[in-house]
Amino acid sequence: MNTAAPSLTPTTRALAWCLHLLIIGLLALTAGRALADGRPHAGAIATGAAVCAVVYATGPVLPRIRRSRRAAALWLTAVGAVWLVLLALSADAVWVAFPLYFLQLHLLPRRVGLTAVAATAAAAIAGFAAHQRSFSPAMLIGPALGAAVAVAVVWGYQALYRESEHRRRLIEELTATRADLAEAQHTAGVLAERERLAREIHDTLAQGLSSIQLLLRAAERALPDRPDTAARHVEAARQAAVDDLAEARRFVAALTPPALQDTTLADALARLCATTGARHRLAARFHLTGDPAALPTAHEVALLRLAQSALANTVRHAGATTADVTLGYLGDHIALDIVDDGHGFDPGRLPAPDPAGGGFGLAAMRARVHALGGTLTIESGPGHGTALAARLPLAPPTENEPRP
Repeated sequence: MNTAAPSLTPTTRALAWCLHLLIIGLLALTAGRALADGRPHAGAIATGAAVCAVVYATGPVLPRIRRSRRAAALWLTAVGAVWLVLLALSADAVWVAFPLYFLQLHLLPRRVGLTAVAATAAAAIAGFAAHQRSFSPAMLIGPALGAAVAVAVVWGYQALYRESEHRRRLIEELTATRADLAEAQHTAGVLAERERLAREIHDTLAQGLSSIQLLLRAAERALPDRPDTAARHVEAARQAAVDDLAEARRFVAALTPPALQDTTLADALARLCATTGARHRLAARFHLTGDPAALPTAHEVALLRLAQSALANTVRHAGATTADVTLGYLGDHIALDIVDDGHGFDPGRLPAPDPAGGGFGLAAMRARVHALGGTLTIESGPGHGTALAARLPLAPPTENEPRP
């Protein structure tokens, strides 16, 4: 049992007020009948009823009675003592025993409450028998039945209260768990979106800026001896900046990449090879094998970004003169192969990604391909060029996904 009575709810407050009114009403009835019938000691009975009412009324106005079992026990002892005096003066006071049962069971520990109820019932039976100057089994029925009803009602209420509290705690735990789950999902979504944004920025804006930087360096080397060549490089850089600006605007608006709008993936890759070859000293050639099939937008975007990143790495790091981009439709898979004749590298000794020097490209490629259930293979070696092969499973586009 708790050391204090359960906290009052609107329903229990209403029941408490009903109990208060019942006790005051029974005390008033006892005093009223004594005065109306002109019984002996009528004044003493009325005074005893008034004193009992005053002692009882101190309980509800003292918050400590509800918080402390000891204080409640002392208050109930005072009420019981005054009631016993009133019972000795009037047999009508026996009816006050019934609401006293509820108080004792509600405010006292279970065993002490049961003992108090049994003592109150015995006092009621003995007092009533003393006033009647006789005893019969029928005198047991009223107080005993009232005590049994009070025990059943109070214990039933306490069981319902415990069940309600248990459910309330379960609901609070469920609410807290749902809040934690929502927070975890939100955090996971933020991290996933951050990773996606990092890949998109690396494969579009970062590569575009790198291309512009290379073109401007070439223009700087051509000046002042070859102004026509420098002008071509500057024009190419300007066009690259225009394309990157369009890419950034579409990226912010979360739309399809401009290179894929109103065209197919094969045409977009062919245009990418042509643009790369025009801007840099690299012969980029595009090849298409197999019968083209409809692809989900996510697959098209991933393959285009993969080709953009791979060709940008070829221009920046490989020192290659040729690069072949092959898009192949292989039944239930689609393949993208990019092969260059550069000086190659050791795939097992790649430098760690660094914000100043880069190095995020291959990791972004792998993450993008693996997110779609595909595989990415890189074969290279010092002086032997580089071959990059991506394989994605062909999945039919959903009804809401645009087809090329």
